[in-house]
Amino acid sequence: MTSKVQVPGVAGGKTVESNASSSVSPTMALLAGWLVPGAGHLLLGKWVRAVLLLASIGCMFAIGTALQGKVYTPNAGEPLDMLGFVGDLGSGLLYLLARLQGWGQAPVLTAVADYGTKFIVVAGLLNVVAAVDAHSLASGRKRS
Repeated sequence: MTSKVQVPGVAGGKTVESNASSSVSPTMALLAGWLVPGAGHLLLGKWVRAVLLLASIGCMFAIGTALQGKVYTPNAGEPLDMLGFVGDLGSGLLYLLARLQGWGQAPVLTAVADYGTKFIVVAGLLNVVAAVDAHSLASGRKRS
């Protein structure tokens, strides 16, 4: 299925041919990609990219929790804690699983645990970038 997509910023907004063969809505790809790492790409038929995202984000989150990194909770106190919470929340269901299992609740006492905290936050931020990528692919704004 070939469709024409209006691309802003390209020589006065010329139309570009796009091979968007997916019937997945961009919002569905975004939400699925946020909830489960790689799920948005899987819905779009990009299974290699989906597996790589699931493996990399899942491993980063698992390494972070294995290093006893902190899993941030929502609070209105420290600005850095709020940013850490936003980063953690980017992991979607992995964050919810960590909160339900009680992972990352102990205070950070060693430098290794602090590295674990960074792994968890970066995993969430990488998942947000991947979900936005799935949205861009589904909307036709980005080619594979």
